[in-house]
Amino acid sequence: MGDSYIILKTTALKNGSFRHDLHYWLGKDTSQDEAGTAAILTVELDAALGGRAVQYREVQGGETEKLLSYFRPCIMPQPGGVASGFNHVEVNQQDHVTRLYVCQGKHVVHVKEVPFVRSSLNHEDIFILDTANKIFQFNGSNSCIQERAKALEVVQYIKDTFHEGKCEVAAVEDGKLMADTEAGEFWGLFGGFAPLPKKTSSEDNGDDKETVTKLLCFNQGTLEHISFESLEHELLETNKCYLLDCGAEMYVWMGRGTSLQVRKGASEAAEKLLIDENRKGSNVIKVIEGFETIMFKSKFNKWPPTPDLKLSSEDGRGKVAALLRSQGLDVKGLMKAAPEEEEPQPYIDCTGHLQVFFR
Repeated sequence: MGDSYIILKTTALKNGSFRHDLHYWLGKDTSQDEAGTAAILTVELDAALGGRAVQYREVQGGETEKLLSYFRPCIMPQPGGVASGFNHVEVNQQDHVTRLYVCQGKHVVHVKEVPFVRSSLNHEDIFILDTANKIFQFNGSNSCIQERAKALEVVQYIKDTFHEGKCEVAAVEDGKLMADTEAGEFWGLFGGFAPLPKKTSSEDNGDDKETVTKLLCFNQGTLEHISFESLEHELLETNKCYLLDCGAEMYVWMGRGTSLQVRKGASEAAEKLLIDENRKGSNVIKVIEGFETIMFKSKFNKWPPTPDLKLSSEDGRGKVAALLRSQGLDVKGLMKAAPEEEEPQPYIDCTGHLQVFFR
C-alpha cells in the first residue's frame, strides 16, 4: 500500500504489431514524489515503446476493470512499502486478525477491507469475513449469481494464501436467521442478529452530481482553459497536449508533434490538478494522437477517420525489440507499424436467465 508500481501489458495483434497498455498503480499510502515519478517513468517507457501506448493512472480501490483483469482472482494490497522494508506479518492461528472485506463486480472483482462492524454490511454487495478458523461469504439479498461466483474465487484465494488451505468455508444468505447454524455463527461474531438498514437517500444519490466537461491546454508549463460550445476534434492541435476533465476520469491527449519533455509536463500537471482539487482517487488515461481509445473518441461530437500513422521512433522500437529478445521472447513483427485495430468491448453482459443442466 505504500508503493507505486508500473504494469506493462503487451498484446500481439493479428497484423504482426503489438499493442501496449501501460498502467501506473498508486497505493493509498504512497508518497506524492513516488506517484509523480511513476507518472513520468510511464511517459518515458511509452516513448521507448514507440509512443503509441495507452497509459492509465490507477489508484488503490479505484482500479479500472482492464487492470483488474490481469490479476486473478483479485488485487489485495498488503500493508508496507519501501520505507518499511516490505515487512510482512506471518499469518498463523495465534495472531490471525479477523478482517471483513466487501466484494463488488460481476466480471472482475474489487476487493476492499471495511471495518469489522455490522454497519459495514448491506443488501447490495457480498462480504467475506476472514476469521482464524473459518471464512464466511455473506451474500447480500440483492447480489447476483455472477458476483457470488466471483466472490467465491476470492474466498478460495484467501483460504489458500492466508490459511494454507486448512480452514472451513461457509456461505451465509442474507435474511437467514439464527436458526441456521452457520448463519447463527456468523451473526454471533457481530453480537447477534439484527436487520440490516436500507441505503440512505444520500447513499443512493451519491453519484447523481452533474459534472461539466472541461478542456485544458498545456502550454509552456501552464494549463489554459479552452471555451467551447461543442467538443470538436478540431480543438486539438498536434503540437500541444490537452487535459480533458470529465469529472470521475481525466484524459491527457498528447499530440504527435509534442516532445517528451512536454508530455512529461502534461502528466505532472494532471497529477498536480488532482492533488489541488483533492481528487486523488480519479483515474487518468493518457492517449497519443492517432491511437486514441474508443471511450476518448466518444467524448467528442464527431471524430474523423484515423489515418494510417507510422510510429515516430524506429530507434525506440529497436530498443524494445532488443529488450524483448534478451528475455527470450519472439520479436517478429515488432518493427511493423500497421495501425492497431479498434479494441473490442472488454466484456459481454451476462445478465438474464441462467439454466443449469445436470447429467
